[in-house]
This record gives sequence, C-alpha cells and structure tokens, in this order.
Amino acid sequence: MTAPDFEDLLRGLTPQVLGTLVRRYGRFEGSEDAVQEAVLAATVQWPAEGVPENPRGWLVTVASRRLIDRMRSDRARREREWAAAAEVVPEDVPDTDDTLLLLFLCCHPALTAASQIALTLRAVGGLTTAEIARAFLVPEATMAARISRAKQRIRAAGSSFVLPDGPEREERLQVVLHVLYLIFNEGYTASSGSELHRADLAREAIRLVRAVHAQLPEDGGVTGLLALMLLTHARREARTTAGGDLVPLDEQDRTQWDRALIDEGTDLAKAALAGPALGPYQLQAAIAATHADAATAKETDWPQVHALYLILERIAPNPMVTLNRAVALAETEGPQAGLALLATLDGDDRMAGHHRLLSVRAHLLEKTGDTATAYEHYRRAAKSTASLAEQRHLESRAGRVRP
Repeated sequence: MTAPDFEDLLRGLTPQVLGTLVRRYGRFEGSEDAVQEAVLAATVQWPAEGVPENPRGWLVTVASRRLIDRMRSDRARREREWAAAAEVVPEDVPDTDDTLLLLFLCCHPALTAASQIALTLRAVGGLTTAEIARAFLVPEATMAARISRAKQRIRAAGSSFVLPDGPEREERLQVVLHVLYLIFNEGYTASSGSELHRADLAREAIRLVRAVHAQLPEDGGVTGLLALMLLTHARREARTTAGGDLVPLDEQDRTQWDRALIDEGTDLAKAALAGPALGPYQLQAAIAATHADAATAKETDWPQVHALYLILERIAPNPMVTLNRAVALAETEGPQAGLALLATLDGDDRMAGHHRLLSVRAHLLEKTGDTATAYEHYRRAAKSTASLAEQRHLESRAGRVRP
C-alpha cells in the first residue's frame, strides 16, 4: 500500500474511530487526542508490519487503551497495554459509522462558525492543528486555543452523542451542511493569501459530504450540496494560469474541466431536483450544471441561469445571490439592467466596500463603455480583497481599461 493509500485509509477511519470512543466513554476532548495518537502509531507500524486484518478495530483498541491509561494515570499500565494493543482486537467494535453524529457534535449550535469549521477539520477531517492554522493563515497557537475552547464549550453545553429528533435534527443538519459549504468555499477561493485556491480543503469538504450522503442518500439538500461541490471543483484546473493568475469562467479552457466529476455532479443535481423540497443547494447545483452543460461560454443558457437565481433569491435571500443574478441579468437584458439591480445592494451593510460588488460593477461598466469609472472600481476592488491572486487579476483588468 502506498503512502497516499495509507493516508486515505486513516483519514476515512479517523471519524469512525473517534465516534466509537465518544459513544463509549463520553469524553470528546480526551477521545480526540487518543485517536490522534493511535493514528500516529498506525503511520509508524503499518508501513513496516502491514495493515491489520481489522484496521478499524486496531485503531479503536489503541485509542481506547490510550484513553483509559490517561483516565487512570497509571504509567506502567499504559506502557504494557500500548505494547499489546497491536495484537488484541476487541470483539465489541460496532459496525456502525458514527461520522454523521460526530459532525453534529462538531457543529454544535453553542459554537461560532469559525470554531465549528476548525473542530470539524480537526476531529472529522483528521487535519492537524498546524494544517488548519496554515489554511486560515493564523498562528498555530491561536488555532489550538480556538479548538480547545470549542471542546470546552461542547462539554459545558452537556451535549449527548445521539442524533436529535424531528425539527432539531433537520436544523442541526443544515448547520453541518453550511459548515461543509464554508470549508469548500475557502478551499475553492481562498479568502486571503497568495494562492487562489486550497485544493486540499476543497477535497476534504467533498469527502465529508460524501460521508454524509452515504448515510442520508435520500436527502435533497445533502445530494444538492455534493452535486454543487463536484460541479464546481471540476473547473479547478482551468481556473488559473501556469503562473497562478485567475482565469474568469468565460475565458476558461473547458477541455480542462473534469468530465467525470461533471457527469457525476450532473446526475446528482438531477436527483436532488426531483425531490419533494427545493432548497438553496439544489438550485445552486442546477446553476452549476447549466454552466457545465455549455461547451463554450457563449452557449450558456443565461435565461435559465437567471431564472434559477430568481428562485434562489426568493427562497434564500442573500446579497451574493442578488449580485450573481445581476451578472445573469446583464447577459440576458444588457449591462444597464445588471447595473440597475446592483444599485439595490448599495444600501446593504454586508456589501459595503466588498470587492465582489466593486468588481462586478466594474465589469458591467466596462461593458457599457464607461471605462474611466470601470477603472476606478477595478482599483478599489483590488484594494478590498486579501487574496493576492484576485488582486493581480483585478489590477490587470484595471490596466486594460486605464484612461
């Protein structure tokens, strides 16, 4: 088994093992540390000795004994049990996959969105604290403190390791999906730093949504979110030049799009739309599928895109949805119509000085021939984003229309 295969196996088993320990011992913080140590032991032993017949049971055994050792504070016993862990596999390791319950726990409503994301990536994604800190450009100590506080809040809230019932379950599921959506978005377009995207974060979000979809295959929102991620991630190779510069959607070489992901995402999008309820993820997936269905940018069915954004705007009002609808409206009725719709966002505090609003307005002004005003907006947009890749792109656009 190659190193990447070991990594994939361990990453998939980590949340299952952690779920087992939390269910058994009710100690989230201690269990998470014990599982990480068991994974570390596996990375050392398995390449040399071979993967155990029951790798999940092996990890549960090592992690359980490590946790028990800590609980008993018996150093001698810990050394004896650690040495024997590789040889003994408990008979009571459950076959159930607790990944979904673990996600519910990490996305506890008592936590902030930032803490939910960090804890999900640490406990369910298996990323180290250092990796998460690098992804969000904060010091490792800061991220470690954030994760520690999140565990303490969960303990203080007295949360039990069970799936809630009825409306509460649906409400918590929506929080889980939103957290995974945020992780994917940060991976697809990093909010800061020199790189446009973080493919590792995007892939991790997809992996976690696949895990949720495996347990809830009939849920339209889950299916829609997975479809949206696959269809969006399929464009990753065409989004940047060899030098790392951003390539807009209408200028991308669509032969570089991943057709396998597009086919899978399109099938999932159709399945999601066929469900009894229509939610924001299904609609966004349908929009992404419409773009993927066009062989060239000129062949995009913009009336269909605009109609989908109009529905999305009605069921899930959001200034970013309105902004995207303005782009589609400009393609169907002209740039002045798009600019008129953008004007409705000027009084929204959430969009004040936002680089996306500035850049879209600049783009539409350029289309009207008002290059002088477009130049000013491109420059302001470049100064308003912390993403160096987006800054370079917007400065380039500004240079193109410089008076």
